[in-house]
Amino acid sequence: MFLLLRSALCSTCAATDRQTEKRFAMESALLDQLLGTLDVRGFLVFLMVFLLITDIMKKINPKNFPPGPWPLPFIGNVFNIDAKQPHIYMCKLAQYYGDVFSLQLGRDKTVVVNGYKLVKEALVNQADTFSGRPLTPVVYHINKGQGLALNTGYSWKQQRRFTLATLRSFGLGKRSLESQIQLEIQHLHQAMLEEQGRPFDPHLTINNAVSNVICSLLFGRRFEYSDASYQQLLRLIFEAIYLEGSIWATLYNAFPTLMNVLPGGHQLLFSDYNKVSDFLREEISKHQQDRDPSAPRDYIDCYLEEIEKNQGDPESVFYKENLCYCMLDLFVAGTETTSTTLRWAMLYLIKYPEVREKVQAEIDRVVGQERPPSMADRAQMPYTDAVIHEVQRMGNIVPLNVLHMTTRDTMLGGYFLPKGTQVIPNLTSVLFDKSEWQTPDCFNPGHFLDEDGKFVKRDAFMPFSAGKRVCLGESLARMELFLFFTSFFQRFTFSLLDKSEPNMEGKVGFTNFPLPFKVCAAPR
Repeated sequence: MFLLLRSALCSTCAATDRQTEKRFAMESALLDQLLGTLDVRGFLVFLMVFLLITDIMKKINPKNFPPGPWPLPFIGNVFNIDAKQPHIYMCKLAQYYGDVFSLQLGRDKTVVVNGYKLVKEALVNQADTFSGRPLTPVVYHINKGQGLALNTGYSWKQQRRFTLATLRSFGLGKRSLESQIQLEIQHLHQAMLEEQGRPFDPHLTINNAVSNVICSLLFGRRFEYSDASYQQLLRLIFEAIYLEGSIWATLYNAFPTLMNVLPGGHQLLFSDYNKVSDFLREEISKHQQDRDPSAPRDYIDCYLEEIEKNQGDPESVFYKENLCYCMLDLFVAGTETTSTTLRWAMLYLIKYPEVREKVQAEIDRVVGQERPPSMADRAQMPYTDAVIHEVQRMGNIVPLNVLHMTTRDTMLGGYFLPKGTQVIPNLTSVLFDKSEWQTPDCFNPGHFLDEDGKFVKRDAFMPFSAGKRVCLGESLARMELFLFFTSFFQRFTFSLLDKSEPNMEGKVGFTNFPLPFKVCAAPR
């Protein structure tokens, strides 16, 4: 139509005078400009329609895929999630859609699994099928999918095998490590005594003490509580762990190209991890300079030796950068989760003084005041053991676990999950499962005691996850929790300023941690 109109104008132009010719020439130019504009707009409309159709096609689920809330174009369900309490929100969604449902988090479909029976079915009964890790944009930016926790396939299996064997050789899960932990506890007690009953924030002090245990295994030394640079490093770890579970990480996973050029918490997350990684690289460089291959001192020395052994293998997964990311996983996980659990323990025993009195009575009866507690005491201290387990359950330290991925097509809860499906095993739904716990929402050490007061294990107790991806440092964490916890309440009684009630509201990032608080440590 536009072309015919233009032709008519040009014909008229030839039969008129020069002034009229100019006028029609101007109109013709304006028409050309309009036509060009319409072409651009048409292209943009076509592009938007194409992208919308593509987005809709991506949202079409495979046959018998788990149901879920309808996602918005392009952004999916990102902004449906309660950023402050995502684990609670997902438990509520399960009430409506069932224990297996799906979400569209940006460009990826994610299946959320709820309740003890189905989480066990996935992580334990189908352990191999659910042992994968998705390479999300956040993970790729932090460690390129290397290391231990977020690695997958052959590389992960090799790193896990080597790490377990190496850490065991340095005492992991053995009595030889117990004395190191007890020595660190003495340093921590001294730091608490120096407060002379004044209120203090226990966060970084406990972090430092717990971190020193994993530091002794990784690079053979500890750090003083007065070391300002190391304290700053611990702050960076805490901040990064919070941001890793925040809306910033979710948005980055959904729109990595856009978020790369925007400011926000995701940029701080990457900066924090870069600084921690730089610290670890310095430790590796120091070891390269002064190590004795005939006498390995720690994890770094052993890994460097493994690198040398595999130098001729082009497919080797042992190299310096992978060492850095393995250490990052061990360092971060070995510092923050145990420390957070101990802070929750302080708060719960302040809130429930009758529980604290029973714990201290059992400690006095079994251990006394003359020697430090040992792992050999645990079998004779069922009530204390039960309290520690209940703190872990109620503290719910890693509420949404770490992302899993299916390694093959499978069925779960009657639904089809194709290979490569991202999966969130909702540990909150397990630790608070009403069919597994008598009083799931109440702090009750009786959950782990039988009628005779003896300690009982509970299958639904999964704070360390389960199956192939169960926490590599579980045995170390259990030892640390028992020794630190019993030594705390052997030597001190903790209270808040003005004997006020503790705030039990947690703040959720990747972990669920207590809000900042100060305690007074009164020697017993």
